[in-house]
Amino acid sequence: MLTIVVALVTLGGIKSIAKVSEIVVPFMAVFYVIGALFIIARNYTLLPETFGLVIRSAFTPAAATGGFLGASVMFAMRNGVARGVFSNESGLGSAPIATAAAKSNSCVKQGLISMTGTFFDTIIICTMTGIMLIMTGAWKSDLSGAAMTNAAFGSGLPGIGSYIVTIGLVFFAFTTILGWNYYGERCTEYLFGVKGIKPYRFIFIGLVAIGAFLKLDMIWILADIVNGLMAIPNLIALVGLSGVIIAETNLFFRGEVGNSPESDKMAG
Repeated sequence: MLTIVVALVTLGGIKSIAKVSEIVVPFMAVFYVIGALFIIARNYTLLPETFGLVIRSAFTPAAATGGFLGASVMFAMRNGVARGVFSNESGLGSAPIATAAAKSNSCVKQGLISMTGTFFDTIIICTMTGIMLIMTGAWKSDLSGAAMTNAAFGSGLPGIGSYIVTIGLVFFAFTTILGWNYYGERCTEYLFGVKGIKPYRFIFIGLVAIGAFLKLDMIWILADIVNGLMAIPNLIALVGLSGVIIAETNLFFRGEVGNSPESDKMAG
């Protein structure tokens, strides 16, 4: 079913993807946030204890092994960075592919707007999820990932909590698939021209269907590998272009947008 819906949307192109995403994304985010806030509000007396546990655990050996039995500090850090990158795509260079399609007369302004995505995703939604997992005691269970979050919602909102996570996951996964399809299309167009887009779409739809039969561990391994392959060249490029970034940012905040040689090069 997911493959069919993805096919219908992706074959419609960027306008179809944007139209679906602008309806689904706000709805799913608000839906999830309201549910998480309700659980936190119901257990507000546990907030001091929750933050105390987080702070204490950050400076004790348990931080390296909590949730990762027998894990080392390096292993915990690697998994933390990998999951963080998977969550907000920071440093991958993927999000700029979508933001480049926006109509704006300032690359700095568009960059500042794009930064809010990482803020809301990591600082707000992920923080609320972590607080909720601790408050409900779900973090002590043998579950992981979506199953743990589902258990937390089910405990905090008996009856409807698990439905919130299920519906949220469907929407999050659906729009993520659409987003990455668009990223791939732009890369395919750059490498092979417009003629390569249609074959790419069919290959992508086929991979969506195959993905349902892969084990979760295999998917995480593949995701970590390809994320690393994207991050390495992008981070090198960011270091090389740091001078341009600083110059453009200074011009923007001085109100001199578009008056630098760098701006002319980027516009050309």
